[in-house]
Amino acid sequence: MILAGLKLFLEFEKKRKMNFMRTRFTGKHAKFAIAATAALLAATPSSSQTVSDNAVPQAGLNIPEQLTIFGEDNPNVRRATALVNGDIITGTDVNHRLALIVAANGGEVSKEEEDRLRLQVLRNLIDETLQIQEAEANEITISQAEINQTFNQVAQQNFRQDIDAFDDYLRSRGSSANTLKQQIKGELAWSRLLRRNIQPFINVGDEEVNAIIERLNASKGTTEYRIGEIYMSAAPEAAEQVASNMRQILDQIRQGGSFVAYARQFSEASTAVTGGDLGWVRPVQLPQSLADTAAQMQIGQVVGPVQVPGGFSILYLIDQRQILTADPRNAVLSLKQLAIGFPPGTTEAQATSRAAEFATATQNIKGCGAANEIAANIGASVVDNDQVRLKDLPGPLQNTIANLQIGQASQPFGSVTDGVRVLILCGRDDPQTATAPSFDKIMSDLENERINKRAQIYLRDLRRDAIIEYN
Repeated sequence: MILAGLKLFLEFEKKRKMNFMRTRFTGKHAKFAIAATAALLAATPSSSQTVSDNAVPQAGLNIPEQLTIFGEDNPNVRRATALVNGDIITGTDVNHRLALIVAANGGEVSKEEEDRLRLQVLRNLIDETLQIQEAEANEITISQAEINQTFNQVAQQNFRQDIDAFDDYLRSRGSSANTLKQQIKGELAWSRLLRRNIQPFINVGDEEVNAIIERLNASKGTTEYRIGEIYMSAAPEAAEQVASNMRQILDQIRQGGSFVAYARQFSEASTAVTGGDLGWVRPVQLPQSLADTAAQMQIGQVVGPVQVPGGFSILYLIDQRQILTADPRNAVLSLKQLAIGFPPGTTEAQATSRAAEFATATQNIKGCGAANEIAANIGASVVDNDQVRLKDLPGPLQNTIANLQIGQASQPFGSVTDGVRVLILCGRDDPQTATAPSFDKIMSDLENERINKRAQIYLRDLRRDAIIEYN
């Protein structure tokens, strides 16, 4: 349970944000900042990043290429504390938030990686403070009961309602319950503020929605991708340094680091809040370099950095499918599992011999009706499950099970430690033909996308007007 703690928390946070969107809004009042990524399924062709193909940043500051920095700018001199319009962000705040991220990545990061994370955490805490301040200035308050309710949901997801165990776990990782509750408060306050100050002024016309439905129907059968992205902007003179930083992030992810955690802390795209998840997108919605890269990726693969206008991206191919075409991997299977274990001390040779006997017996099964009798004869346990989606099976098993006929058994699989098992296909319900999203769903997604863009501008203005003092 604890081994999965922070990774489960990060995944729960992502799901919680989506659920919060659905419970706080209905119809066109869905949560903008998170649901904007879902709009990519039906949005008009556009870039799915914060920066589009034609939006290469231009500083316009007339900065000379050859310059001299006067005075010292030693990052070790400035401590990670700040006053944001009078509210204090302490070094402890930064350390506790940083500890959550480090724990989610196995508890080990390099000193250089930790320094980069610390700077990003401080920036995030500054934004969070500005969001809470602006909500309070608009007489929006988040009760402690609301914060505790969400906090308890996290604890229930990870520790089966044992709040004390969750508190102890956070402390053991160098963090605290208070830092997580502060993050929850910031998210709730910002969401409520945007519902009041932005959402009422966003409109989408019926003709826009109908045009999207027509384009979707015209695109039926073409491929679309569900993509995770970590985007970082890079001026020409800093391109090599940014690319180097992203290669280090990529190495951390490939070594088992959480893509969601890195996306939330490092990505400069608006989708950072959802762990970099762009939702379902068509190639035409992506910059050409990303579209070309996605077309060559395998599901589960992470690649990068890929150069795009204005910066670089790391891509994670979560899934892919055909537009408005039923995905055979959504078939619901009725499976019966037969399994045998090996007693402690079993050698590999003994396990191999026993597995061969098991394979011979199970391959002769004539339908699921005879499975229980054969299992009893060979000392195997039996488990039934009538609601297994094909795509939820491990990758290597999907093709095997997809090619089985009713009553056939898979080849044995397992290990000396875990035992050996087979799956018998007792039934299969194939998915119905996919249809376009509903009119209301598309309208809601378009509104969410526009609200999200306005929200980014809102936060940018708060940063510009803020008085921030560093110690």
